[in-house]
Amino acid sequence: MVAQASERVGTQGEGHRAASTPGPEHPGGTGPRGRAGDVATVLRPLVAALLGDPPPFRLEFWDGSSLEGTRTAGTLRFVSADALARILWMPNELGLGRAYVSGDVEVDGDVFDIVVAFRDRAPGAGTAGWHAVPAAVAAARRLGLIRRPPPPPPEEARLAGWRHSLRRDRRAVGHHYDVGNDFYRLVLGASMTYSCARFVDPTISLEAAQDAKHELVCRKLGLHERPGARLLDVGCGWGSMAMHAAAHHGARVVGITISTAQAERARERVAAAGLEDRVEIRLQDYRELGGERFDAISSIGMSEHVGHAKLDAYVGLLHDALEPGGRLLNHAISSVGGSRLGRTSFVGRYVFPDGELIDVGEVVLAMERAGFEVRDVESLREHYATTLRHWVANLDASWDEAVRLVGAGRARVWKLYMAGSAIGFEDGGIAIHQVLGVVPRPGGASGMPRSRAGWG
Repeated sequence: MVAQASERVGTQGEGHRAASTPGPEHPGGTGPRGRAGDVATVLRPLVAALLGDPPPFRLEFWDGSSLEGTRTAGTLRFVSADALARILWMPNELGLGRAYVSGDVEVDGDVFDIVVAFRDRAPGAGTAGWHAVPAAVAAARRLGLIRRPPPPPPEEARLAGWRHSLRRDRRAVGHHYDVGNDFYRLVLGASMTYSCARFVDPTISLEAAQDAKHELVCRKLGLHERPGARLLDVGCGWGSMAMHAAAHHGARVVGITISTAQAERARERVAAAGLEDRVEIRLQDYRELGGERFDAISSIGMSEHVGHAKLDAYVGLLHDALEPGGRLLNHAISSVGGSRLGRTSFVGRYVFPDGELIDVGEVVLAMERAGFEVRDVESLREHYATTLRHWVANLDASWDEAVRLVGAGRARVWKLYMAGSAIGFEDGGIAIHQVLGVVPRPGGASGMPRSRAGWG
């Protein structure tokens, strides 16, 4: 993984290779029997079917053979035959993801370039050339390259129970957020904010950009005009939004999360900031709020965990928790037509189990069905790409410490998912929107400003 990571895994990779490399007299070796049986030659038809011929980047195999790529994006190093076994048994992104997380595949070069090369691989790759695959698999079997894969890496989520039940949601959220507060501090920086920042100037720091995002949310919710307003921050994370609203606008905030680790650190941060009289952090599901009422609600990076089937219930509950004139700001990743992070997707298995990206149009309709008047929709797509690149840079800069905190597998998961997400936001494959709705007062008065001028 970039230069430093390649150095760190180099010794381990060489050891792996020595254990798996056929001897000079073995048909798969590189000795007197010649190159006709080397791994790259045997696997070329399979690679062509999956990635194109030639592939978009260099592939290097455990016997030292290689296939050159069409661009200088970097190299994928297959450290052992276990990598091939994982991919053959699960010939999609999950198989390759398992090989990467386990260390059976290494990345030499810029991970962003590798992701882009995958995205831009030859037209027809994955569909053309499949007629050659049976012969390639047969040759690989004769060389002893076909085997059952090892078990999936322990970082893979295994959830049970009804999807989006309280118990399963707690496990899904815990899988992602209870990784370790120190690890998140390393990746996210001092702001400890795990959502899209707002780079009003591309040269500002990540921390300043997160402050700008929090301030934008506060102003959209009208907190700057109503000191002492009661705010509910759903999915409050480590408390940054709640603390900003309390410190800068005098809001009285209830922040809720179902992550034990987040709640503990958020309470510590609130106490350290001297905001305990204005900010309450609860370990609580949104479905357990009861009849409490608020003047404003922020839902930042939360509805992706709710799911399409539960969206109407979620938005309806938040509507009923607001006073007349109250506002809801829903800030969430979206995709055209919506998408469920399925069991064969890398992100669904390793990052956001049970996560769903909901079309922003569906969010608007759900809010209208609940009784909101939708007043504003804003995309921050490019801002999230910049945010993610900052997070990857933070991880790279402290890679050894990250591995010490959470292990190499987990660090690999976070690097790949953040790099892939950054590319997705840059090319428009995914987006992020803030949708602002208000509960009209009797007679239809909204209390909303006539323009965005006051939001900054």
